[in-house]
Amino acid sequence: QVHLVESGGGLVQAGGSLRLSCAASGTIFSSFIMSWYRQAPGKQRELVATITKTGTTDYLDSVKGRFTISRDNAKNMVYLQMNSLKPEDTARYYCNTFAKNWSWGPGTQVTVSS
Repeated sequence: QVHLVESGGGLVQAGGSLRLSCAASGTIFSSFIMSWYRQAPGKQRELVATITKTGTTDYLDSVKGRFTISRDNAKNMVYLQMNSLKPEDTARYYCNTFAKNWSWGPGTQVTVSS
């Protein structure tokens, strides 16, 4: 069974930065396309960023140029560097495969104050 644990969230002012981490256990992590998702109160979960096995990335239009996804296959870790944060980035952030193969972890809360 795969376990996902996200960390690194917090409360920051607009314009600030955070680095989220996701640890995956119980799987051959490097075989999967990995993604970060977020869910704001009252809204559906949305795909934020994706990274392929070889490092090709893709982003939600609203975060392009501000967020950077990366991975360390040796450590079974995926990261999301978030810069120039905006209040509209406030949400709970989750990682999973692009195909959402695994059970969701607890997520990590990101709150951006104006």
